Amino acid sequence: MSNAAAIHHAFEAGKGIFRLAPNWVPRSFCIPGRRIKLHPDDYYAPGGKRGGIDERWLGCTTPADNGPLTAPNEGISHLIDPEDRLIPLTDAVAELGAELLGERLWKKYGGWPVYSKFFDNLGPLPHHVHHREEHAKKVGRRGKSECYYFPPQLNNHNGHFPFTFFGFEPGTTREEVRECLVNFSKGDNKITNLSRAYRLEPGTGWDVPPGVLHAPGSFCTYEPQQASDVYAMYQSLADDQIVPEELLWKDCPPEKRGDFDYLVEVIDWELNVDPEFAKHRFMRPLFAKEEVSMRADGYLDRWICYRSGEVSAKELTILPGRTAVIRDEAAYGLIMMQGHGTLNGMKLETPVLIRYGQRTNDEYFVSEGAAREGVAIVNESDTDPVVMLKHFGPENPEWVRFTA
Repeated sequence: MSNAAAIHHAFEAGKGIFRLAPNWVPRSFCIPGRRIKLHPDDYYAPGGKRGGIDERWLGCTTPADNGPLTAPNEGISHLIDPEDRLIPLTDAVAELGAELLGERLWKKYGGWPVYSKFFDNLGPLPHHVHHREEHAKKVGRRGKSECYYFPPQLNNHNGHFPFTFFGFEPGTTREEVRECLVNFSKGDNKITNLSRAYRLEPGTGWDVPPGVLHAPGSFCTYEPQQASDVYAMYQSLADDQIVPEELLWKDCPPEKRGDFDYLVEVIDWELNVDPEFAKHRFMRPLFAKEEVSMRADGYLDRWICYRSGEVSAKELTILPGRTAVIRDEAAYGLIMMQGHGTLNGMKLETPVLIRYGQRTNDEYFVSEGAAREGVAIVNESDTDPVVMLKHFGPENPEWVRFTA
């Protein structure tokens, strides 16, 4: 059977829903936090040179950018067809187009413009930036907005540093930041001395627009984001680890390498020195509909990422012993956090431990057609809720109405 035929077969068998295989991504500069359910023996499965696995990418058609050792299709999600074969989700998007993503997204983007991930680092990351569109396109990339949510189910321990630095203290000058960047190769450039750290709280999240400096803390994080792996590290020493200077100039046009003024230009200054940054960027979950009526229908639907027009996310809970038909207005990727049951008759399970390369029943991609028709979710437990996280693409019509 050809790939195209297998894709259509899987799409029809799942009634517009694809089952996805776990998609692990190593990072050479990170130490795994060991909270993403990977077997303890497998966190370095790709080899020591690749670094540890501290990310699982979800519903993704964006390749990881991990340098010359990056494996083929690294970061790309794969659907599992009825014969247990793996097919890149990129192939399915190209084959099905609007039938999978909906006419609105397909016409505007010609692909799936977002993905999500679990980021699970034992310590903090360096203060870094994801470029705005105007700077990303200079190196053939897209800008990247991202959101954070800290699932309680994956944060049984806080890691080494449960605080995240965002932006700069009000009153910080461009000259002070430039001096830190000039000092990058001299050891600790002390850029976070100019920043402000916020204590992280399970069950909450943050919005991080492109151009905002951030040094993520050591919580395990669910990160819906634009489909791009563009970034540059602006901190030279983090958690007692030296950051290679190459990462300071990552995604910098060749003619701008060595130009520290350009690095400052990449920063969205107004957002970084916003004196009410927390007020504008912090997110507590908000009910998508009236709580009493949702409980009566056996579920709770909450927006967890809702401050960005580029990507949004929900946490859906099906109450113990209940069945609910859930309708959304856009395609989405989902990952199970708790419980077990069925999704349009397909198995839903939340594994405790996953071997590298193992298939699971905890991740799916739902087409716009299936989402609009309604997905029947059965919670087969009398005591345990079914909890899943769902990420959506730009300007989800329901999000547009909710935030109007």
